[in-house]
Amino acid sequence: MGQTWPVSTTGSPDPARPTSAASPYIELDRERWRALARTAPLPLTQADVEKLRGLGDPIDLPEVDVVYRPLTALLEDYIAATRERARRTAEFLGLGQGAERVSTPFVVAVAGSVAVGKSTTARLIAHLLARFEATPSVALVTTDGFLLPNRVLEERGLTARKGFPESYDRRALLDFVAAVKSGAPRVEAPVYSHRVYDVVPGASVVVERPDVLVLEGLNVLQPAPRGRRGASGSQAPSALAVSDFIDFSIYVDADPLDIRRWYLDRFLTLKRTAFTEPGSYFQRFAAIPDDIALAAASEVWESVNLTNLRENIAPTRGRATLVLDKGPDHRMRRVLLRKA
Repeated sequence: MGQTWPVSTTGSPDPARPTSAASPYIELDRERWRALARTAPLPLTQADVEKLRGLGDPIDLPEVDVVYRPLTALLEDYIAATRERARRTAEFLGLGQGAERVSTPFVVAVAGSVAVGKSTTARLIAHLLARFEATPSVALVTTDGFLLPNRVLEERGLTARKGFPESYDRRALLDFVAAVKSGAPRVEAPVYSHRVYDVVPGASVVVERPDVLVLEGLNVLQPAPRGRRGASGSQAPSALAVSDFIDFSIYVDADPLDIRRWYLDRFLTLKRTAFTEPGSYFQRFAAIPDDIALAAASEVWESVNLTNLRENIAPTRGRATLVLDKGPDHRMRRVLLRKA
């Protein structure tokens, strides 16, 4: 599914220029994409946008109008086509009206780097899709809840690798998505708290057969790990991956230098707000001078987040159905849509 784009160490890899001669994407600049919004509804207000946007993401109603009005209309078309295919499959199989429905929840994945704005994208998509008559039930789940608890990360020597693929309970995440996609009536996902920087014991999000599941996370487009080679030297078949259950995937992209700036700006905002709250894991940063705190945050960006982006996240961009490419001001510059 897709291919891997070359990764630049100085700027954002270009998904419009794959390693092969022909691109699997149709590229639309901002103006061409904006023109597609004319016939799509936008049932949001500026107040809605302010509630849904993430910290440090300056997105406003005009930007939502340009980017998300055509995107959600496109998603509705994909959902309708998927349902029609399910109906025709049921007809081909001779299933009667009383048979268990073949159509199952439509899964939309949103991937991208830390601080790139993927949480805002996921929330806006979920909110907008829920206002369409055909998809009134939309669930939003982040893969943060499937991170291994801090205690387990420490036991395994993975504390400094938090956010890397091996820091997740990948089996639990796969089982969750597979159960939702199979049409299970009730599935639970664990909850992560950014305030305490850990999974919340006993807390869960309940998903009850929605029309759409929006799944947001760093590594949701990761392929299955390659199987180990057997005694004969042949490679064992790969296991399933979460990406095998995704119907439509979105990669939110930007130049790593811009993402670093957004990350540090967000850190300073959190230092003056959430980090000051009692019980905050990062409370120790609230009282120290900004320059010292920023130096520590810069080291975390370089050693953890940028490394994870280069090694694990950016290589999955070529697996996305659609790439949202953002400029230095967080505004969308172009959209790349995989050819049908």
